[in-house]
Amino acid sequence: MTDEERRRLQEADAGVPWRRWGPYLSERQWGSVREDTTRSPNSWDAFTHDQARSRCYRWGEDGLAGVSDDKQLLCLSMALWNERDPILKERLFGLTNSQGNHGEDVKEYYYYLDATPTASYLKMLYKYPQGEYPYGDLVATNAARGKTDPEYELIDTGIFDENRYFDVFVEYAKASPEDILMQVTVHNRGPDEARLHVLPTLWFRHTWSWAGGAEHPTLDAGTGDSGGSGVRAEHSQLGTRWFYAEQSVPVLMTGNETNNERVFGSANETPYVKDGIDRAVVQGETTAVDPGGTGTKAALHHVLAIPGGESAVIRMRLTDTQSARPFDGFDEVMTARVAEADEFYATVLAGDLTGEDQMIGRQALAGMIWSKQYYGYDVDVWLVEHGLDPLAPDPSIRNHDWQHLIAEDIISMPDKWEYPWFAAWDLAFHTVAFAVIDPAFAKQQLSLLLNHRYLHPNGMLPAYEWNFSDVNPPVHAWATLFVYELEKIMTGKGDRVFLESSFQKLMRNFGWWLNRKDADDRNIFQGGFLGLDNIGVFDRSAPLPGGGRIDQADGTAWMALYSQNMTQIAVELARENPIYQEQALALLENFAWIAAATNYVGPDQIGLWDEEDGFYYDVLRRPDGTAIPLKVRSIVGLMPLAAATVVSGTVRTDFPELVEGATEFLTRHPALTAALPGQGRQAQQTEGPVIFAVFNQERLRRILAKMLDEQEFLGPHGIRAISRYHADHPYVFSMDGQEYSVHYLPAESDTGMFGGNSNWRGPVWAPMNVMFIRALLNLYVFAGDDFTVECPTGSGRQMNLYQVAEELTERLVSTFRRDAGGRRPVHGGQPVFQTDPHWRDLLLFYEYYHGDNGAGIGASHQTGWSGTIGILPLLFRGSILRDQARIPAQRSGESATAESAAPQPTEVTR
Repeated sequence: MTDEERRRLQEADAGVPWRRWGPYLSERQWGSVREDTTRSPNSWDAFTHDQARSRCYRWGEDGLAGVSDDKQLLCLSMALWNERDPILKERLFGLTNSQGNHGEDVKEYYYYLDATPTASYLKMLYKYPQGEYPYGDLVATNAARGKTDPEYELIDTGIFDENRYFDVFVEYAKASPEDILMQVTVHNRGPDEARLHVLPTLWFRHTWSWAGGAEHPTLDAGTGDSGGSGVRAEHSQLGTRWFYAEQSVPVLMTGNETNNERVFGSANETPYVKDGIDRAVVQGETTAVDPGGTGTKAALHHVLAIPGGESAVIRMRLTDTQSARPFDGFDEVMTARVAEADEFYATVLAGDLTGEDQMIGRQALAGMIWSKQYYGYDVDVWLVEHGLDPLAPDPSIRNHDWQHLIAEDIISMPDKWEYPWFAAWDLAFHTVAFAVIDPAFAKQQLSLLLNHRYLHPNGMLPAYEWNFSDVNPPVHAWATLFVYELEKIMTGKGDRVFLESSFQKLMRNFGWWLNRKDADDRNIFQGGFLGLDNIGVFDRSAPLPGGGRIDQADGTAWMALYSQNMTQIAVELARENPIYQEQALALLENFAWIAAATNYVGPDQIGLWDEEDGFYYDVLRRPDGTAIPLKVRSIVGLMPLAAATVVSGTVRTDFPELVEGATEFLTRHPALTAALPGQGRQAQQTEGPVIFAVFNQERLRRILAKMLDEQEFLGPHGIRAISRYHADHPYVFSMDGQEYSVHYLPAESDTGMFGGNSNWRGPVWAPMNVMFIRALLNLYVFAGDDFTVECPTGSGRQMNLYQVAEELTERLVSTFRRDAGGRRPVHGGQPVFQTDPHWRDLLLFYEYYHGDNGAGIGASHQTGWSGTIGILPLLFRGSILRDQARIPAQRSGESATAESAAPQPTEVTR
């Protein structure tokens, strides 16, 4: 791949700072744990949107369509005013968790349209109403709605009627790593002329007044004789920068300082504070900005009068070079970067993809790049600032036992508004998509959470800011191996230093799981909520009513997969260093114990597998020693299917000592061997691919019969989180005189469990579907064309497992494609989104999707893990992932007869 963006990536890997500037501003710094200076359990109320325009942040910054350097010292974004709103539109508005009837929710329309990995080109669209933004109406109406009512969205207020809004396109292009062009194009979509104030805003993150703060930087109006307006920026670390506007416009200058008088009722240390520009433009308070033209926050004030149906363009440049003619060559650079972005994605999305799928994939990847964010959080300092002794943890304070964690990095976020902080398992899925376009960044992100600044001394990975000690599913090893193998295919060489370093640290985390989440040392795991929020009878992160614990089918399956992935990595490392064979054998033994425990039925005749139903369930273990299966048909019971991995049969000849050791292990543990399903039929197999799984052929067929049943799990747009069977047959569990019930909900949650802002009770979730597709492809490599199942169940249509994986992919991607009637299911029932040419091709990648119709639900910009849907077509029709899957290559020369095609757990030893 020799396109210009690929060349920039190679230069960046060699040290050229192409990645220094990027879309690293958050879209919501307020309401985060980092900015909470109180001991309140509700960070939303500790730092509000209303305060955000007047109060300085401690750990980061936010802005609209913004960029910054990778330490977020200097920030550039856009502010808007339509001459009707009560405040400048400097940041996105949304409801807090307590305000929304289904939890927090951003109430704006913005779209990430394009981006390259080095941010050499970025394009974003913000839709700004011409009427007064209905802040009060959104809060009041949603507050009056219950959990069974839909969200009241911005478009429902009528604010976009008659197309009375502006489409504001913001583009950035890099002429060099330190020379950034900014172009804002405003379209008046309404019928009448309308005025819009556009204020590109440059400011320094406030770093100077905190204990041990940095030197005070400065902004000065004026850049010399350039013919337009501008600002000169001086910073001890960044040096000198110049920010130019093409037009001669007023430069409004203030300080990025808290307005203590407004926020806290105390005196200001300076008259020029953070909201000075807002007050000068909206309220006409000319004294709120510094007439001397100095400060730490500056805006270039453009006022546009745009006729109905017309557009206007303004241009700026932020550069490290002073120039009398800064806009010479501007158009040529912008045009070149657009063409180079096209060239780059033509390579990435090469293959037999349709134009629709290429558009979906490009917007998905653009959203992921735009969702990178600078994340700063020194927990030790944060605890001290809360009046705590870091060496004497206080359990009443969040993250009290993560004193070691120091973050000051660019991290791929789930979403920069609703989730403006990293989440461990989200990040693993992000790297799978990023590996397609920027393997170096994908590896850096995986390495980051294993760094000593993040990984807990006890081996635990931090989950997310609201509670680093919560437990996320252990998918880091899977993502690490995927990224390693994909880069090896793309470049011809695997990064063994990355793989070996990751393996050593992952072993610490693997040990943490074994020691902390297997309460009875039975190889059955109780991981916690594991991301599945309110899918079950109880909140699995909270103490259970009446005590006891839950043996988790999904937690145990995740650990089986973890064992498989770590074994694969150890085997790969053993190709150059035989010492890893011993670790591979130990990991195989871990897997065997877990696989046996998954299928073991004790004297009470209760285990994770339910023979009558043909399904895996969680089991409640009560303090009196009794056990009760929690018979909810959910992805908890499908997860054992995901714990299926196949490796080449050459492992037998390449590592005979490993095979011999595994055989001896099974011989010495006959009870273990007996608990592994299907042992007898596979005992003599000496060739063909090798399977790791916790089920045999019979159980696989029974699980798939439910998963592929359209009246149960298989929805038109993917696998549902809970079986549709529970719509008419709710699961009811009685304990100590109280009833707990679980029923199918295709969209929003109707329960307050786990904060009430999430729902695993029916919708389609992208990451789980990705894991099922992965398992199906692995199982196909082992089982071949002779192993077929009905898909959908009851249809009479037989498919092999490769075809089932492709069918599931098609259903997922169809969520975003136009159907025969021109509708995109993701847009739901909103006519404007479906038919208006200025809306219908703008895609949002939501947190989850309606289980019956595919409409986007939950966080509207969670491109992170939902972005993986955009690259799924590459598995089957793309030039990159299709090769990475290597299904034809793995099958070549490794025939699987009908008799040997059944996946068996014990096959890992032969």
